[in-house]
Amino acid sequence: MKAMIVIPTYNEMENITRLIPEVLAQDKGVEILVVDDNSPDGTGDSVEQITQENNRVHLLRRPGKMGLGTAYISGFRYSLQRPDINCIFEMDADFSHRPSYIPDFLKAVESADVVLGSRYVKGGGVKNWGLSRKFLSRGGSIFSRAMLGLPVNDCTGGFRCYRREVLETLDLDRINSQGFGFQVEMLHECNKKGFKIKEIPIVFPDRAEGSSKMSKKIVFEAFFLVCRLRSSGR
Repeated sequence: MKAMIVIPTYNEMENITRLIPEVLAQDKGVEILVVDDNSPDGTGDSVEQITQENNRVHLLRRPGKMGLGTAYISGFRYSLQRPDINCIFEMDADFSHRPSYIPDFLKAVESADVVLGSRYVKGGGVKNWGLSRKFLSRGGSIFSRAMLGLPVNDCTGGFRCYRREVLETLDLDRINSQGFGFQVEMLHECNKKGFKIKEIPIVFPDRAEGSSKMSKKIVFEAFFLVCRLRSSGR
């Protein structure tokens, strides 16, 4: 199965040059698309050098910091232009999503439309998280599941794999939220369309290098998004 792994970056040079070879080593059918938002630390330039030496690595440059959700949508559209790509991943650049799980996703997506890396199923978990972060993540999933009837335990995780037919079916123009909200909205749209969603366990450690992009703004956006989706019937 041919897969494109979309990795948004902003100031991730400390991680991305180490992450790329680890991802590519997981399966010969895997390619990488880095979507860089004009990182001041030179992340995009480092990736561009790699693309000149390895045709399994691709770079999509954007003019500035435009948000996680739009980065993934841009990455999905780029990937769908390749008719040989069977499935498309979301993956973080900071090693909180371990490359060693990629073969598990590829196996699971053979019998599912969407595969979620889940922290909240048997065998999954988190490491080195503070109490407030645990509360926000677990609470956000419980709230989203209850409000929107989502049939999964981890609604806000960002390590995912979609069959191309899923992304071709969804109206990506309607999805414009960020962070937690983007993950919930994508899952809600997939569930509404009747796609088969499967969770596989992952352990999610805190990022290895750099600083987290999480903010209060993203958390509040996700909360109001769920309320809006519930009230609008979308």
